[in-house]
Amino acid sequence: WLGINIFLFTYYFLFFDRDERYFYTRAILGSALAWARASAKCLNFNSMLILLPVCRNLLSFLRGTCSLDHTLAFHKLVAYTLALLTAVHTIAHLFNLERYNSSQQAMDGSLPAVLSKMHLQGSNKWLNPIHSNQTTVEYMAFTTIPGLTGVIITLVLILMVTSSTEFIRRNYFEVFWYTHHLFLIYFAGLPSSPRSGLVRGQTEESIKEVHPHHCAQYLTHNDKDKHCSHSCCKDPEFGSIPAESWKWVLAPVLLYIFERILRVWRARQKVVVTKVVMHPARVLELQMQKRGFRMEVGQYIFVNCPAISLLEWHPFTLTSAPEEDFFSIHIRAAGDWTERLIDTFQQQQLEMPRIKVDDPFGTASEDVFQYEVAMLVGAGIGVTPFASILKSLWYKFQQGDQNLKTKKIYFYWLCRDTGAFAWFNDLLASLEQKMAESGKADFLTYRLFLTGWDTSIANNVALRFDTAVDTVTGLRHKTIFGRPMWNSEFTAVAAAHPRSVVGVFLCGPGALAKSLQKSCHQHSSLDPRKVKFYFNKENF
Repeated sequence: WLGINIFLFTYYFLFFDRDERYFYTRAILGSALAWARASAKCLNFNSMLILLPVCRNLLSFLRGTCSLDHTLAFHKLVAYTLALLTAVHTIAHLFNLERYNSSQQAMDGSLPAVLSKMHLQGSNKWLNPIHSNQTTVEYMAFTTIPGLTGVIITLVLILMVTSSTEFIRRNYFEVFWYTHHLFLIYFAGLPSSPRSGLVRGQTEESIKEVHPHHCAQYLTHNDKDKHCSHSCCKDPEFGSIPAESWKWVLAPVLLYIFERILRVWRARQKVVVTKVVMHPARVLELQMQKRGFRMEVGQYIFVNCPAISLLEWHPFTLTSAPEEDFFSIHIRAAGDWTERLIDTFQQQQLEMPRIKVDDPFGTASEDVFQYEVAMLVGAGIGVTPFASILKSLWYKFQQGDQNLKTKKIYFYWLCRDTGAFAWFNDLLASLEQKMAESGKADFLTYRLFLTGWDTSIANNVALRFDTAVDTVTGLRHKTIFGRPMWNSEFTAVAAAHPRSVVGVFLCGPGALAKSLQKSCHQHSSLDPRKVKFYFNKENF
């Protein structure tokens, strides 16, 4: 992405450095003009793309034809590029304003000085926007339309980027949510920024009559009016550069507006909460129904509770299976909004709190049944997409689905405390029993890792080590204390499936993602006939 932007910047830099319309403008501003205009073009290009990754309905529609599982990372990359280009554009224009000011005050009869005094001839075909020796750079920045809109959208961009940092997004989600909606001001101000002619150029008609390469030298002749008898007698005429930003962003903005209208319409459809279950470790399960609701495994929805906030929508992975007649989510207390939601449903009320749902959107986990072998890795509440997958597997075994391509699933769940295992135990126990009855007890291999424990838990496990079921979970597989040794896990999978394509799916933190991605690369064979690991990560 950086290479694409460097290429575009270089192309436009060279274009504006040679464009005849800006010959006289370059005489005043020098190379700062090309820096400002090239960065502006690249800003338009990135502004065109910044909205596309958040058009969730479009991405869900396109999931079957192209890889769109890194759209959030792409959105962030474009945002950081916008921030960098904004810095370049702002600095270049500060240089431009300073050179405009210096040229206005110059009295040496040079070409920049002459061009800056053309407004004294009573014509509105001026080139230098600064017409007074008392005008300062600060005055131009805060009183002109392009200067003021430029300052505003720059401040908006700074607020959006800084509030999107991991720390603020995780700990102060409301700050991130509300400041991110300042993008409306950004896109409203973007087309206004180039207007009213801070940077002007020679008009096409004037270039035909008074070509700058031939006639520039005559502008500095003091006796031009007395002895002028050729085609360069006429002064060049200048005009504002038409605003082009709206052409770049019009289509994405219209697409996003349509997206928002569709979301509002869907959110108005009635959602019925059929069951509320409070699990250990403050995990709330909501089972709901909605007319026309269709889902696939691993998808997620956006949830709003008007009783808590009219504007905030939060993503939650569906934990139900497509075969069930309801859809469910599991919500862990992880912030002000989730705490208030759990408290609201825990209170004894005659009327259930209203819930709004924006329809399911696709994720990488939808592709799990496309692999013969799959490794599912969940951390904490990140197990939710795999609950949907494992439930769907249970139904497929119950119905004797002969089209199931997947032959083996390895499931890894990492938790800090024992209470987090409780709400998932019943599902795993049912799967164990059903697969044993179907003669496919080896289909699912799962490993549960307890990453946080105290001496009392360790002593209790040691005393009951020889029991048939695990002391912590009550399942047949024993809970492992500590973190997985991924090198050993991948080596074992590669040895068991030497000619398979293995899909690795993660819903968890970034550090774990880097570790798994590295393991996928290290354990994939260069021989196309041997084992390959493909990494997929959930992004919201």
